[in-house]
Amino acid sequence: MTRNVYLTYRTLSLKQARTIIDSALAHAEEHELNPLAVTVMDISGCPISSDRADGCAALRSAVSHGKAKAALGYGVSSGTVGERNHDRPAFLSAVASAAEGEFIPVAGGVLILDERDQVIGAVGVSGDSSANDERAAIVGIETAKLRAGIAPEN
Repeated sequence: MTRNVYLTYRTLSLKQARTIIDSALAHAEEHELNPLAVTVMDISGCPISSDRADGCAALRSAVSHGKAKAALGYGVSSGTVGERNHDRPAFLSAVASAAEGEFIPVAGGVLILDERDQVIGAVGVSGDSSANDERAAIVGIETAKLRAGIAPEN
C-alpha cells in the first residue's frame, strides 16, 4: 500500500517504549513498590506510550509526564535538575510556569540515550519514593538495551 503522508523521523520505537514500561512495572511488582505510572516520550516531548499499574493514583500519570518533560527540557535527569536548583525555588517555579505545568524536577525522569550518548527520548516514573521511581526508569531503559542518562560525567 502506498502512503499518502511522509513519515516522521523516529528515534525511539513503540516496541522499545513498551519494553521500558513493561520492565519498569515488572520491577515495581517484583520489589513490592507502590503502583507506578510510566510515560515514555520521544525527543520532541510527545508521549509514545504511557501506562499505570492497577491501583495507581490518577495524578501519577501527569507526574510521570512532568518528570520526563523536565529531563528532556534540561538534558539531565529530573532529579539532577531539582538538585542543581535546590536553592532557587523561584527559578524552578518560573520554569514550571513557562512549561505550563509539564515540569516536575524530582527524581524519576531519566533520559534515554543512544550508543553515542545522544538523547533519543525520556521516561518518567511516579508512584513510589523518588529513588525507587528513578531505579524503575533505569531498569526499563536498560532492559530495552538502551542507555540511561542521569548527568554527564565531567
